[in-house]
Amino acid sequence: MATSEAELKTLMIGSLDGDALAHGLLLRAIVPLLQAFYRRRLPHAEDVDDLVQDTLIAVHTRRETFDRNRPFTAWLYAIARYRAIDHYRRHRQTVAIEDVEAILATEGFEDAANARMDVDNLLLTLSPKQARAIRDTHVDGKSVAEAAAGAGIGESDVKVSVHRGLKALSARIRGTSR
Repeated sequence: MATSEAELKTLMIGSLDGDALAHGLLLRAIVPLLQAFYRRRLPHAEDVDDLVQDTLIAVHTRRETFDRNRPFTAWLYAIARYRAIDHYRRHRQTVAIEDVEAILATEGFEDAANARMDVDNLLLTLSPKQARAIRDTHVDGKSVAEAAAGAGIGESDVKVSVHRGLKALSARIRGTSR
C-alpha cells in the first residue's frame, strides 16, 4: 500500500494518465489518511465514513485539478478541509472558537506528515541496521537498551549505528554524500 508522498503522487499521476489500476490503488491508499484526518476533527465518529466517501468522490471527480508539480497530500488535505467545512455548514453545527483551528487547520498535520515522509525517505538511503537504530531511538523514542533488544544486537552496536547513520544523513543533507 502506498504511504509516502512520492508513492501517492506516482499513483495520482498514473491515474491522470488513465491507469485504472493506479487510480484504484490511490483511492484505497488514501482511505486511512482521510479517516485519521477526520477522526481528529469531528466530534461524531459516525460522520467520518461519510466524509471519507465524499472526499474519495471529490478526488475522483476533481483529479484533473491536481497540479503535477505540487505535493499530492497538500491537494488531498485541501479537499478534505473543504469537505469538513461543508459538513459543518450542512449540519448547522457550531464549534467553540477555541476548537476551530484544531478542526479546520491542516497545516501542522500536513507539515508533520510531509516531515515523516521526508524522514522515511532519508532513512531508506541508509543500511537497514542504521535506519532501524535511528528510527527506534530518535523517531520512536525507544531507549538504546530497548532498540538493542528489539534488533537483537548489542547496545554499543545501536550507538555506533546511530552515530554513523546520522553522520551519513548529515552529509547527504549538506550535499556532500559519499
